[in-house]
Amino acid sequence: MKTLAVIPARLGASRLPRKPLRLIGGVPLVVRVWERVSAMRVADEVVVATDSDEIADALRRTDATVVLTDPTHPSGTDRVAEAAALPRYARFDAIVNVQGDEPFVSETAVRGATDLVTSGRFPLGTAAAPATARIMDSSHGVKVVTADDGRALYFSRAPIPWLRDPADAAARDRIARQHIGVYAYTRDALAAWVALPQHPLEQIERLEQLRPLAAGLAMGVATVSELPIGGVDTEDDLARANARWLELSASGRDA
Repeated sequence: MKTLAVIPARLGASRLPRKPLRLIGGVPLVVRVWERVSAMRVADEVVVATDSDEIADALRRTDATVVLTDPTHPSGTDRVAEAAALPRYARFDAIVNVQGDEPFVSETAVRGATDLVTSGRFPLGTAAAPATARIMDSSHGVKVVTADDGRALYFSRAPIPWLRDPADAAARDRIARQHIGVYAYTRDALAAWVALPQHPLEQIERLEQLRPLAAGLAMGVATVSELPIGGVDTEDDLARANARWLELSASGRDA
């Protein structure tokens, strides 16, 4: 299957104004994400889908391909779907969505989610890592529980599975997973996802991936061993990302 990677990026973030254009190691964040995804060679082509001429201009100074999309999209998935539906991308059977604020996104996670779809196992794919105690106790860290075949049963900001008896802590820790916000789709599954109305579960949890789950679309979860570094959502996140970039640059290591 031919795979298209789409990086959605919008200018209107509230917690970190002008987020995609903020600098990581002297380069706009969205460019760093494009560089990382392109270097993975997981996809046959990489495109950035944005609502902003400023973001597009920053990317056009590189070799990046940019698509301007509707500024009113309610989610990154909707933005990805608009780009993937363009005639120039009709030859791609699978689409992978890597968020535009993840400059250190794991190649293992991206490849794992994509392989679940390109292998024909699931129409939708994502990834997760073992959940730490900090993540389990935080509403910012999204958790996922899966069926025996790797299919997602539920995503939540709450600690799942709930630890009713402290004696079960070891069993819970073996299966608790932290969601990594990478998504892969078959073309038909992506179209089905964005055609669905918002679901009450999605609105309550503020998690868009609950929309296809509630409609019965199967989403496989690839489990990776490395803990996610996390995206850039706040000024503190930006400072940590720059510190990590300096550390990696000084050591000559990849993220």
